[in-house]
Amino acid sequence: MKTLQVGELKSKFSQVLDYIKNGEEVTISFGKKKEKLAVIVPYSKYKKGIHRRLGILKNKASFEIHNDFKISDEELLNL
Repeated sequence: MKTLQVGELKSKFSQVLDYIKNGEEVTISFGKKKEKLAVIVPYSKYKKGIHRRLGILKNKASFEIHNDFKISDEELLNL
């Protein structure tokens, strides 16, 4: 993985695109401390990384299943 500061990214943008086309990731850093801000990844790697997160309504919604709740397999499959 290559790390470039913002100024280098601007001046070498075409070269950075070539790195990305070849499957490399590029980290962008900023400031005197060279704090890492972002990573540019090839779209094919980004697309594979998409996943659905469960619990998106955590602390926003709730439900309760009572102890006397019963459903047969047939009733469940007919829904």
